[in-house]
Amino acid sequence: MLSRKGLIPEDYLLTRLAEDVQQPKFKTKSRKARFVAKNGTCNVAHTNIREQGRFLQDVFTTLVDLKWLHTLVIFTMSYLCSWLLFGMIWWLIAFAHGDLDAKGEDFVPCVTDIHSFSSAFLFSIEVQVTIGFGGRMITEECVSAIVILIIQNIVGLVINAIMLGCIFMKTAQANRRAETLIFSKHAVITVRNNKLCFMFRLGDLRKSMIISATVHMQVVRKTVTNEGEIVPLDQIDIQMDNPVGTNSIFLVSPLIISHVIDKNSPLYDLSAADLQREDIEVIVVLEGVVETTGITTQARTSYLSEEILWGQRFASTVSEEDGMYAVDYSKFGNTLRVATPSCSARVLDEAGVMERFKLQESSSSGGASVRRRIKHQNTKEL
Repeated sequence: MLSRKGLIPEDYLLTRLAEDVQQPKFKTKSRKARFVAKNGTCNVAHTNIREQGRFLQDVFTTLVDLKWLHTLVIFTMSYLCSWLLFGMIWWLIAFAHGDLDAKGEDFVPCVTDIHSFSSAFLFSIEVQVTIGFGGRMITEECVSAIVILIIQNIVGLVINAIMLGCIFMKTAQANRRAETLIFSKHAVITVRNNKLCFMFRLGDLRKSMIISATVHMQVVRKTVTNEGEIVPLDQIDIQMDNPVGTNSIFLVSPLIISHVIDKNSPLYDLSAADLQREDIEVIVVLEGVVETTGITTQARTSYLSEEILWGQRFASTVSEEDGMYAVDYSKFGNTLRVATPSCSARVLDEAGVMERFKLQESSSSGGASVRRRIKHQNTKEL
């Protein structure tokens, strides 16, 4: 998404293409609609809304949510309509007072130099935007003209406040900052610290930080209650593995967010074979405050069952160069295949498979070290 919009350099585009080539291809299957797209948009259509007037009760939010074309049309028409309305009022005042007819030198008009609707319209623009060319001005002859002058100034200030505030909010919307918050294309399930874990990678392309950043994860799946009720979109929270005990993260370099699949996890009964058969969707939400603007932003993505790679882990992206840490985003989505049990976490806990798996790993690593020592001795003898 970022590379298509031209927001990141060309090497990130090559990274994304390399990601697509290196990842294994799964067989396509028919599945339910996606709840959250990869770019964070929610795939939900609101239909049959009868109380449309509720949107007009919050006009400002409605204007901000509109498309840019519609907002610019409303922006232009609000000023044009107000200028035309008060231009008509100024023309009526001049017509009622007789300012449009030729009078003697002793005649004092309500507004000087108004001879037609065009001149009244120009005076309306001068009043509302405070241009003041000096050719036309109001006099103390008509009280009604003074009242209209005050009303038009107040109306102009209200229109400026609403429309300029709307334009500012649209340009500083939180989702603009979310364009530089990136997620790995795939998530992985592998063993970490002797526990089966669900992991994905998160990164920030900007140097300005996201303050108080938190990550929330949910599993969206179709479930059936004990009473037989079908819940098509059951949202189940996933606890994030954080030693601090909270979901707050320090997003300076790309982080691997981990979730331990234990007995409290909705993925506890999921095996490698079940992963490709079931229709599950893991939603990831990152929230935080933008350091430069102070506006709360939110970035979202999701991982379908075919986008979760079993038995792989992420490659390292951080290295130390010239006394500072360097992040190589060309490896952001790269994964490495590692030995991982294909059974579910429940089977691992009940059958003690993890203990045998650790013994096999230690024995294989020990055998490899012995072979390396023998090879080293033979090399020295030669």
